[in-house]
Amino acid sequence: MAATAQNTLEPLRAGGDKAKDEDMEEELEYSPFYGIEKGAVLQEARVFNEPHVDPRKCQQVITKLLYLLTQGESFTKSEASDVFFSVTKLFQHKDVHLRRMVYLIIKEIIPSSDEVIIITSSLMKDMNSTNDLYRSNAIRVLCRIIDSQMLLQIERYLKQAVVDKSAVVAGAVLAGAIHLAGANAEVIKRWSNEVQEAINSRHPMVQFQAVALMHGLRANDRLAVSKLVTQLVRSNVRSPMAQCLLVRYVAQVIAESQPGVGNETRPFYDFLESCLRHKSEVVIFEAARAICNMRDVTTRELTPAVTVLQLFLSSSKPVLRFAAVRTLNKVAMSHPMAVTNCNIDMESLIADPNRSIATLAITTLLKTGNESSIDRLLKQIGGFMSEIADEFKVVVVEAIKALCLKFPQKYRGLMNFLSNVLREDGGFEYKKSIVDAILQLIREIPEAKEMGLAQLCEFIEDCEFNFLSVQILHLLGEEGPKTKDPARYIRYIYNRVILENATVRAAALSSLARFGAHCPDLRDRVLQLVRRALYDNDDEVRDRATLYLYQLQRAPQGPESVDPQWRIPAKGLEAALTAYLEQTDTEQPFDLASVPEVAAPSPAKAKAKPQGLAAAVAAGMSAAAAPVTQTDEYAEMLKAVPQLAALGPVFKTCAPVQLTEEETEYKVVCVRHVLEGHLVFQFNCTNTVKEQVLEDVSVTVDLADAEEFSEELVLPLEVMPQEGAGQTYVVLARPPGSMALGRFVNILRFRVKEIDPATGEAEEEGYEDEYQLEDTEVVAADYIKPSFTPNFRAAWDALPEESEMVDDYGIGQRDSLQDAVEAVGRILGMQSCEGTDAVPPNARSHTLLLSGTVVGDVQVLVRLAFGIDAQRNVAMKLAVRSESAEVSEAIHAIIQEA
Repeated sequence: MAATAQNTLEPLRAGGDKAKDEDMEEELEYSPFYGIEKGAVLQEARVFNEPHVDPRKCQQVITKLLYLLTQGESFTKSEASDVFFSVTKLFQHKDVHLRRMVYLIIKEIIPSSDEVIIITSSLMKDMNSTNDLYRSNAIRVLCRIIDSQMLLQIERYLKQAVVDKSAVVAGAVLAGAIHLAGANAEVIKRWSNEVQEAINSRHPMVQFQAVALMHGLRANDRLAVSKLVTQLVRSNVRSPMAQCLLVRYVAQVIAESQPGVGNETRPFYDFLESCLRHKSEVVIFEAARAICNMRDVTTRELTPAVTVLQLFLSSSKPVLRFAAVRTLNKVAMSHPMAVTNCNIDMESLIADPNRSIATLAITTLLKTGNESSIDRLLKQIGGFMSEIADEFKVVVVEAIKALCLKFPQKYRGLMNFLSNVLREDGGFEYKKSIVDAILQLIREIPEAKEMGLAQLCEFIEDCEFNFLSVQILHLLGEEGPKTKDPARYIRYIYNRVILENATVRAAALSSLARFGAHCPDLRDRVLQLVRRALYDNDDEVRDRATLYLYQLQRAPQGPESVDPQWRIPAKGLEAALTAYLEQTDTEQPFDLASVPEVAAPSPAKAKAKPQGLAAAVAAGMSAAAAPVTQTDEYAEMLKAVPQLAALGPVFKTCAPVQLTEEETEYKVVCVRHVLEGHLVFQFNCTNTVKEQVLEDVSVTVDLADAEEFSEELVLPLEVMPQEGAGQTYVVLARPPGSMALGRFVNILRFRVKEIDPATGEAEEEGYEDEYQLEDTEVVAADYIKPSFTPNFRAAWDALPEESEMVDDYGIGQRDSLQDAVEAVGRILGMQSCEGTDAVPPNARSHTLLLSGTVVGDVQVLVRLAFGIDAQRNVAMKLAVRSESAEVSEAIHAIIQEA
């Protein structure tokens, strides 16, 4: 059966290079299931009906049937019945091995309820046999094929078997009970005393299955699960497998409970810590993983688990090394400083013969490394990249990108590394990940722009992927004209017009045209190059050349000559043209004014999740490097409303807040938009009651606790939709540039019209009604948005010293410095710089650097120095610099009021 994993259509070759030699036919081995077909196997199954049965031949046929079933082959009802009736005749044979195969095939075929009665008597006879193997296998088959009525008839026998002296029999009935518990839980619960006795069994497998069954019976009752876990923790669970199950159940209870307050330990944490000293390696790892996966885990709680995993890193067993480094990789995403003590051990794993272990070690080191270790890591990775598959290379590239964003001062070495690997062989996904990484670094680190553009120009000289070439050419057209020497990029772009296919040539022309529009000094040279494309053999290239010549020569000068402000979305235009062509009367010309200028935001499509090792390593990387927001989408929605578009650009869109419970009949979500002199409440409303129509929907906002605001405008919603969401807006005015705070009471008002079930139409009159929503609160962080500052020291020195304000604050008792850092970061809502949001383990002091922009586009930088004493009292020194002294005072006021 070892060969069952092979493709049934391909022979199995012997290992080594000799097997690859086509001339050595004797080196070829064939799978016993090569070319197997269901029809032929069913014909072979007739041997079951022969007067003199050949046990060996019958076993081979049953093996083939089992293989077909496990490979997803489906049997018709008549085919399954024929096989079942034929197999039942084999019960008369005394061959032990054949009997075991008969049990397997009956269990997999699962006969219908009217056929089960035929085999039940034979199975019952075997269940009372003196042969333990017959008894255990008969019990397993019965538990798989019987229904609830028959279970009641044999319950007494199964109940007695739970405490049978034979571990094989007891394990069989416990395993069967786990399957039966889904539909017959009440019957199985009557076995509690016997299962409890089985939990105290000395046989590891029996104890393991008894613990699993007891938990399965109580899984839907949180209190019962907690009591079971408490009981098992105090008892002597000797089986390592049962102990692993208990660790998982403890982790589940901890996840559903509140974390300890102050120095108070979590419930059952001491048990998990004691499991770290268990003699079984699998129990030790399970406990360490449970601790690392705890919600809001602290550095103090992580330390013993990380210490144990560090020992596993030097184990001689590859599976232990892989498990440890994979767990540490996940910990490094949220607590990178807690893993730094393992860096030396992980550096030795870079040369591990198992490439999966080496990849995880590299990516973990990239997350936990500091500036001084980056150059050494890059040298080690250099020889490593050529030895791994593209899937793992993508993971390493993502880790390098995240490291570069964390330490922007080291962008030169990291971008040179990306440029070198970009020129090596690799598939499309690998090359695309490198290009995407360089593009993001160009956008996030201004100093890296020219260096990144030069590297991409070199790459497109030999790029074999049209998609990447077009993407890079588009970027050159956008960013190239803004550099100090835009002329240097013209040569690379025009080479693509001469040497590439039509798709790339068209993209290169568009890029050239942008240079001509943005750089007057280069316009004549660009026009000369574009004219040469007028005789191209592709019509798309010729059309673009003609268009750009006209735009650059006759249209208004400047960037808008090539990139006009086109407010009509392509999707909206396509939909309008499609509707126009479907009309029977097309004599009227198409009116461009009928296309809405801004399309309604569409929900983002879910991306395919990475699988396997890539999922384990890359989880959370892209989120940390480039958080995805809907700010631009909401801004377009506001521009589509003329009354709101006149208020000016949106400074910041806050996270949506749900104002109703999930089970209520109306669903309302509030989104706050901060503008220069206004605050816009956008209420997204959905009606979940199909028997009602809600019209003239609006929200009344009470300003009693927000005196600095005044209501300026209310835009009601005509009808609250039952699918999707409709919007009603409330506009509040405030002093321009101010950071007004307040709490708002919200009441949903609407007109209800009942739907006549007979006609399906709403009544004409209706009645007024209202619904109390949750309150909303405007806090100081709403007026501050994070901003990326690659060089904090230079930006700090560039701000005026007279704007600096320094003061000391006492935060009180905290679990750790990390807790204090995260709390202050949430209050201010700013971007941490240079990786200072992670506090080293056991640190007594720490400095946090924050960068943000206050409403009115005022830059503000914050330097926070934390210290913690033996009683865990945290003191903080706050230094603020800004372009405005008033903003510096406002930051201090936020901390004082928090």
